[in-house]
Amino acid sequence: MLEPETLANLSVFQRRKLLRALVALEQDTTPPSASSWKWDAVLVFIVVSCVLLAAWIAVLAVTLPGFYHTGSWRGAWVGFDIGLLAAFAATGWAAWRRRQLLIICLVVLATLLLCDAWFDVVLDVKTPEFLTSLLSALLVELPLAILAILMARRLVRLTIEQVMRYEGLSGQVPPLWQIPLGGPAVGTPLARLIKARAEHKAVAAAACMPPPGQGSTDDLRDPRRPPAA
Repeated sequence: MLEPETLANLSVFQRRKLLRALVALEQDTTPPSASSWKWDAVLVFIVVSCVLLAAWIAVLAVTLPGFYHTGSWRGAWVGFDIGLLAAFAATGWAAWRRRQLLIICLVVLATLLLCDAWFDVVLDVKTPEFLTSLLSALLVELPLAILAILMARRLVRLTIEQVMRYEGLSGQVPPLWQIPLGGPAVGTPLARLIKARAEHKAVAAAACMPPPGQGSTDDLRDPRRPPAA
């Protein structure tokens, strides 16, 4: 057991080397996350949903009318703006309390701002309010959405940088699309699902088989009949 005084006398390079060794030992004894069949099922569901949604978009593009009169217009926009207000309030609270929840709030806020800009502009085409909606989207909603996304990205990178430092790693934080979510995984999600299902069937079949040395014709005798001498 290393004493705190001994650790304090180590150089930065030695401490990081020790951290990397400890992390490597911990990873060898910890099962990798994001590798269960539930995670793979979610990924397969997302892929299937994308395919179905793409087909549905094609159907809507052909069948929907160019103009449509609808009801509950006031309720739709008031409800949407209430949701946007709630996103702003949650973002402000998470920023004031300095919580990790701020990352999620920023992403939700950016999404709602982009949706607001899109529907404002598209639904006001060929109306007197089109120029106002376009300027509002370009000068207010889109800049705020981009700022929220950049802030969320910055917070994620700061968190990863902190984790890297605690694991004894040095250098710049790699791009987010290169950082594994829960550790490396072998094969595609669908292939892992098929393999997991086959292994589950094999385990179930093995559990139903009698133990070795049993299952002979002696087991079929009348239980009321005494064993032969």
